[in-house]
Amino acid sequence: MRYLTDFADQAVILPLVFAVAIVLAAQGWRNGALTWLLVVAGTFAATIAFKLVFLSCSPVFGPLDVHSPSGHVAAAAVVTGGLGVMLTHRRTSILPAAMLAAIAIGISRLVLGTHTVPEVLFGALIGLAGAAALLRFTSPPPRLRLTPLVLVIMVVATIFHGLHLPAEAAIRHTALRVTDFIPVCRGTPVYQQLLAD
Repeated sequence: MRYLTDFADQAVILPLVFAVAIVLAAQGWRNGALTWLLVVAGTFAATIAFKLVFLSCSPVFGPLDVHSPSGHVAAAAVVTGGLGVMLTHRRTSILPAAMLAAIAIGISRLVLGTHTVPEVLFGALIGLAGAAALLRFTSPPPRLRLTPLVLVIMVVATIFHGLHLPAEAAIRHTALRVTDFIPVCRGTPVYQQLLAD
């Protein structure tokens, strides 16, 4: 499961997103490349924002049991959905591809014990919203040359797979700082845990 989940780590996803944007722009689909970058960045920003909110004040949200929505699941859904439409030339493939990625990576996160079911589902919702935004804001792709696109995906995945960005530690540290400014969140068990980390 670790092998599978590592494909959705930011250490793989971020270079992949930029490499794909370069390939799209080089093939003349500059509007698609820009939309790809903006929607994926928006999805990542939403994931980070929700992580900060839930980590800072999770007891306030009651029985949701969400402390940190899965960024791996969100990233896998939006990126795989986008790649699905590029590789198949069918806009209808974006949401099924995004759902399959969310399910596969979600299961890996659950098996590894890194997230709860609500956290995986919340990450999937964020990623599927990003995939839906791609569907909404991206014009139909032109006939892209698939060889450069597939080659770039394989090369980036091979080079960066197994590397990990310490994003979660930075998010936890930031959540602690956010908690200092929200009186209702101070003194909660999560706050005490963040202090201990």
